[in-house]
Parts: sequence; structure tokens; C-alpha cells
Amino acid sequence: MNGLQRARRCAEKMYAADKASRALGIEIEIPRPGAAIARMQVRDDMVNGLDVCHGGLIFTLADTSFAFACNAYDRVTVAASGDIEFLRPAMLGDNLEATAHEDHRGRNSGLYTSEVRNQRDEVVAVFRGRSVSRDEALLGDV
Repeated sequence: MNGLQRARRCAEKMYAADKASRALGIEIEIPRPGAAIARMQVRDDMVNGLDVCHGGLIFTLADTSFAFACNAYDRVTVAASGDIEFLRPAMLGDNLEATAHEDHRGRNSGLYTSEVRNQRDEVVAVFRGRSVSRDEALLGDV
């Protein structure tokens, strides 16, 4: 199996057990190992008291793209840290896309950036995450 096939199999396994992403309607695409795209439409139950998408849900979308990007190598990998800069609000009905890419991948850790954009290709937020890999296969013996 090549690297892209492995990354997509890892994503399929993760997504099957990812109740949170599925409940939020997040869809995942894996364009290459170390990268992931997460998409979500802002629903009525996602807006806060100011009638904009709750920042925690934007963080969740970005964190999801990060998680799928860093778990592409058949090693169980978790977040060690994450931070986000909100640049503009997301509104009800907006289609958000978080595109994560690998900035650095070492033996046991990595650094990733995810940009969240709306349907007008405006940057809504920029997320940075640091990952830590465990010495454990995600797919098992394949």
C-alpha cells in the first residue's frame, strides 16, 4: 500500500469511530499524507448568542483537520497543544473548510497549520497544532 492509500485507510478507521465529527456534519478529505481537509456547514444549533458560529466549533473543525493530517502514517497520534487566531466571524449557513498541512514531522512529534476559510475563500481562522505520536499502530497489523 502506498502512502496515500495508508493515509486514507487511517482516516476511514478514525472517522468510523469519530462520533463528534459525524454529529457536527464534518466531512473529511485526504489529498495526500500529512494533509487533510475538513468541511462543515454552520447550522442553526452552532451559532452563539451573538448570532455567529461559536468559536469552539471553529476550533473543533480546525482541530479535526489537524487530527486527520497527523494520523496519516499508521501511528496513533494525539494533540499536545493547539491554538487558534480568529480573523473574522462565520455566520449561519456558511460553508467552512479547514485545510491542514504538515509544517514539520519528526520521529515522535509534528507541527501542523490549519486554515479555516468560508465559501468566499476568506480566512476565518488560523490554527496551529503540535502532535505527539505513540508507538502504536492505528491500523493494526495490515
